[in-house]
Order: sequence, then structure tokens, then C-alpha cells
Amino acid sequence: MPDTTPASAGKRRLPRDTRVDALRGLALLMIFVDHVPGNLLSLVTLRNFGFSDAAELFVLLSGFSSMVAYGGSFDRDGAVVGLRRVLLRCVRLYVFQALLLLVVLALVGAWFRYFGLEPSPSALYVRSGLRGLQHSLTLQAQPSAMNILPLYIVLLALFPLIYGLVRISPIVALLASGVLWAWVNLDPSINLTNWLDGQGWFFDPFAWQFLFVIGALGALLLRRYDGNLPRPLWLRTVAWGYLGFALVAMAPWETWGWFNLHPITLDAPDKTVLAPLRLVNMLALAALALGSTGFRALVERPALRFLVVCGRHSLEVFSLGTVLSMLGRLIFRTFGVTMFTQVLTNGIGLGLMIALAVVLERMRHPKAPRAVAVREPAAVVTS
Repeated sequence: MPDTTPASAGKRRLPRDTRVDALRGLALLMIFVDHVPGNLLSLVTLRNFGFSDAAELFVLLSGFSSMVAYGGSFDRDGAVVGLRRVLLRCVRLYVFQALLLLVVLALVGAWFRYFGLEPSPSALYVRSGLRGLQHSLTLQAQPSAMNILPLYIVLLALFPLIYGLVRISPIVALLASGVLWAWVNLDPSINLTNWLDGQGWFFDPFAWQFLFVIGALGALLLRRYDGNLPRPLWLRTVAWGYLGFALVAMAPWETWGWFNLHPITLDAPDKTVLAPLRLVNMLALAALALGSTGFRALVERPALRFLVVCGRHSLEVFSLGTVLSMLGRLIFRTFGVTMFTQVLTNGIGLGLMIALAVVLERMRHPKAPRAVAVREPAAVVTS
């Protein structure tokens, strides 16, 4: 944990970690897979191996990236420049969210008209039409599979406040954030309202801010410990032990063709309020991954470079993945869930996401050789 002394990003830039880009790229690909119901590949995504899934990984790394991209800016360039950069990024995120809403509504509407389909009762965004679009554009409505960017916009907008608390003391920031998270877990009614169903946001920002803050503080820890989180033996033992318990408790053993190995029956912990089991699961994963030099060497291999470049261009890759996951849903509904549609959906979806990242990377480094060193400064979703 950070000490109680005031902290800042300082004039020296915080580390840009290849592991963060690779993990974020992996999270984006898994989010695409998980957002297509019936997708066979969803049996091997993160959610099957513990209590948390790719959404927690994305938010944690977003906090890390926000500190890397903007924390130092407040110190180096002053509050006005820092606030301006955060504001411009929030505007860009909002523009992408608005375009996604328009594209998805147009895509689904055109598909339904062409194939003579009717929206299912659960397709609230499509059934609500222009009224749903209006409320979605003001972030009052949270369509399914398009609720991550609104959460991110809110969290990034809060970053100047978070950084101000960190400047006072990392412990103050952590405690304030943790108290709010605990309060929401005790009273889940503390949430923003989703106009579509009258319920709260699927990702309650008052709870999920805790993971974002932890990620931001993690960036400071990496700088303090020269790029690797400390991993004493007791921490590794506890982390591996918890992840082993989570695997045994939550893995779909029978679906995988194994015997039922669940020693106890546990319901999936509440995702909306970021229940403690989910939070600890993600922290255990992060502690092991971001403290491992072996993992760094692994993701720097050429064979895994596609994950790194996906993570470097995460906003664009995420947006394309959102549209393609909706297309995958439509394909499954119209033509059935068969091996052909599985291969078609995943092949086109994952292939286009990776191809977009590679093209954007080459546009960013037009004179660089094809094998760009993965240790070069990486663009992050919040930069």
C-alpha cells in the first residue's frame, strides 16, 4: 500500500508498461466474445476462471492509464492544462459513445427490416426507438453491451478530484474511495438510474470508482518500485490460493466435460456493486501479473504483439468490437448458433479488431519497421 506522504506523478513520466497494454488488449477481445450470447469461446474467457471478468480488468487498467496519461500533466503543465486534457478526452469518449449508439440502432433496425424480425422483449434500446436514443445520448439510458464507456466517462471526469486526494495522501484517496465502495455494497440503491428499465446503471459508478482509484495508485506503486509491484512470498501465496479457490468455486466444470468439482455452491457475486469477491479476485490477478518479470517477457514476444497493439488503441478497438458483437448477436439469432456461424462471427470479429489495431499502429509509426519494439512508449485509452 502507498505510504501516507503526499504523492504526485512528478515531472518524470510514469512508466508505460507493456504488460498493461497486453492485458488491456486481452480484456477487449474477451469483452467482444462475452457480449455475444451463445459464443463458444466465452467458455474460456476470464469469467469462467474466477469471480471477476474482463470488465474489472478494463476498469483497473483504465485507472492505471489515467494516472500515467494525466497525473504527471497536472504537475508538469499545471491544473488548467491538466483539466483541459481530461475534458478533451471525456469529450472524445462521449463522441465515440454517441456514434456507437447511432450505428447500433441503425444496424439493428436495418437488419430487422431486411429479415422481417421483431425486437425481443429484452431489447429495450431498440424497442424504445428515438426516445431511447435521446436518453442514451444524455447517459440516462444504458443499453446492454454499451454501458462500459459511460462508466469510463464518469470515472475519468472524476480523475481531477481523485488526483487531488492522492496529492494530499494516497491513503486518504484509498480510504475515501473504499468507504464509498463499502457504503454502496451495504446499500445498493445508491446508483444512477437507467431510464430504459427504471433500474440502476449495470456498472454502479459509486462502487466501480474504487477499482479505478486502486488502478491509479497502482501506477504510482510501479514507479516507486522501478516497474514491478512488490511480490513477497506471503502475497503470492495468498493471491494464488484465492485464485485457486475462485477457480474451483466458479469454473463450469460440467460444461467443460469434467465432473462437478464445486465443493460449495456459490452464486455469482454482484457485478453491479463490485462485490468483495470480485474485487479481491481482480486485485490478486493484478498483483501477480504486474509484479512478474516473467509475464513481461511473455507479452513482449512477437507472437503476442497483437495483444499489445490492441491495448495501445483500445478505444477504437473497443468501439469496433461493440458493433461487431451486436452483429454477432444478429447472426446467431437469424441463422442459428452453429459451428459455421461461430467460426464466422469470431473469425470476422476478432480478426477485424486485431487488423484495426495493427493498421492504427502502423499509421502512428509509418517509418518504423514491421517488428516495432514493444518497449516503445505506448498510447493508452486515456491519453
